[in-house]
Amino acid sequence: MIYDHRTYTCRPGTIQKHFKLYGEHGYDVQRRHLGEPVVYGHVETGDVNSYVHIWAYEDAADRAKKRAALNADPEWKAYLARSAEAGYLVSQVNQIMVPTPFYKPAS
Repeated sequence: MIYDHRTYTCRPGTIQKHFKLYGEHGYDVQRRHLGEPVVYGHVETGDVNSYVHIWAYEDAADRAKKRAALNADPEWKAYLARSAEAGYLVSQVNQIMVPTPFYKPAS
């Protein structure tokens, strides 16, 4: 099991606009290819202009296959174009994480 931990930061004052855009045009298509996220939340303390989502995959090959299908989807490409045009996002940090030896994911 691997986890794709993604942190995005929006321009101040735009995070709710970004959530509306993503909720209407990105979330369903992303879930169709990647499954349900483990976590999808926005930061309440600290950098309140950022949010995190975490996706679980069997391994790197599973992640690559699902991400390739997502990136080939015309609906996802249309969402990415809308997002780029809106210009709400200013940074993205991705980290691949693996469970510690003692952690057993809930089934």
